[in-house]
Amino acid sequence: MKLKHGLHLAYCTNIHRGETWAQTFDTLRIHTLAVRDRVAAGQPYAIGLRLGDQASRELSEPATLLDFQRWLDRENCYIFTINGFPYGVFHGGRVKEQVYAPDWTTDERVVYTNRLFDLLAQLVPHGVSGSVSTVPLSFKRFITNEAQVHAMRRQVWRTVEHVAELSERSGKVLHLGLEPEPLCTLETTQEAVHFFETLRQDHPNDARLDRHLGINYDACHLAVEYENPQEALGLLKQNGIKISKLHFSSALKVRPNQERRQALRAFVDTVYFHQVIERLGTGPLKRYLDLDVALAEAPDFPESMLPEWRIHFHIPLHSSPTSLFETTADHLQGVMDVLQKDPTLCEHIEMETYTWEVLPGEIKKRNVVDQLVAEYEWTLNELQSRNLA
Repeated sequence: MKLKHGLHLAYCTNIHRGETWAQTFDTLRIHTLAVRDRVAAGQPYAIGLRLGDQASRELSEPATLLDFQRWLDRENCYIFTINGFPYGVFHGGRVKEQVYAPDWTTDERVVYTNRLFDLLAQLVPHGVSGSVSTVPLSFKRFITNEAQVHAMRRQVWRTVEHVAELSERSGKVLHLGLEPEPLCTLETTQEAVHFFETLRQDHPNDARLDRHLGINYDACHLAVEYENPQEALGLLKQNGIKISKLHFSSALKVRPNQERRQALRAFVDTVYFHQVIERLGTGPLKRYLDLDVALAEAPDFPESMLPEWRIHFHIPLHSSPTSLFETTADHLQGVMDVLQKDPTLCEHIEMETYTWEVLPGEIKKRNVVDQLVAEYEWTLNELQSRNLA
């Protein structure tokens, strides 16, 4: 939906199953329109579209794309962003580290991402910029040699060139957002800054880089890294790095005593990665590959000196803290505070709680449409209190 200051808000449709275009379109008709009718009836409604490789190929058929464009017009909906992070199957089976594959060392990632931009250039309305979010280059464990590091820069640049040419031809402003995530090649804001510095050395004084490549700032991911949103966003801005999109998302935060460890087992699943980062006092951060690994390997601490765990598990934005668990909603609210001070920071906002199917029962108390409506209500209330909606 259209907010104040030229901002656009949507929820990411990666919360729904759908790998073919027919499946994806069904979720839009069944779920997305039901959400729209409750939060933005009669208003232009923005869709944060998730397209995997198969769906993007099928939607690229001219007749299929034309049908979709006509449907958007009839339903008073519009597209301003596409989630191009998961290439393949994203629900119903093991995803884990495969969500980063193919990574930015490969031609497959370039071809897929360029195809998403080809679609976006035809879908995004004139006068609205368009973004695609993507993996943080790779998973750190995938990268074992310098040749892969050079390949990632080379392949990202191929897409920057494609997006620049497409923007000029279409008259629309398009940009790619790399999305830092725990244990990935781009994990922290500082690592993102370093990557951009290196790209600028590869392509000195080439304005296409800063115009068409940026960072997708996921509040859950950066909160898990214990980053301060004012400092992180300030560092990106200071270094002239575009904020391509803001992901409104929230993570789990807990002091892991025995009772809470036992309760955390309900959040272990076989589908998604739930990286855990531990902080004890002012000591160095300790990283665990997944929640089950942390539960098995982390030592017990006395109650008087429990560390803090931040867990990469996207939970509903409206979830309240309990006696066992807290959330990182304060980080997300800090992002909103920065946006309040500078509404030109980023035009694109996407709520992303893709974990609905694997939420424990005590959190998953409503159907997916009810949950999304509650997330809109929470988000709009927070934005309205800051004169952003």
